[in-house]
Amino acid sequence: MTTTTALILLALALAIVAGLAAYAFTLWREVKRREAFREEELRRAHENCLANLEIVASSLLQEQVDVTEGAWRCKLLLDILDPRLLERPDFQAFSEVYSRTQHLHTHSARKALAPRDRMREDRQRLEIEAEWRQPVLKAAEEVLRFRRGWPDSLH
Repeated sequence: MTTTTALILLALALAIVAGLAAYAFTLWREVKRREAFREEELRRAHENCLANLEIVASSLLQEQVDVTEGAWRCKLLLDILDPRLLERPDFQAFSEVYSRTQHLHTHSARKALAPRDRMREDRQRLEIEAEWRQPVLKAAEEVLRFRRGWPDSLH
């Protein structure tokens, strides 16, 4: 192999390595961009959940929404934020009401029920609401405290 051939191969190898390095750098920047985008999306999703959670909790405390509906909505929003939040004693009332009323029909399925069945389900729902009203209202107050302390209150 001549010196000229060796130099050409060396230059070619350096060009390939430089090209691969540039490509790797481009990929690294794209990964960083996507991570930043994902983090921003998550932050916005959390902000939306927190705003909705605050509205629902306030509506519960002002009795603008039924205990069952408010508990369901708070449970689902807390679950979106972090499922471990529902394990906190302050928020367990939401999960309890949800689990006790989960079998009840809603929307069009409720309308399709016979009047007697609808009345039976209403009676069950009202009994659960009477039993869990105070714990759910206390949990709604805790939600508002949680919201004020966000994000430090998360963990």
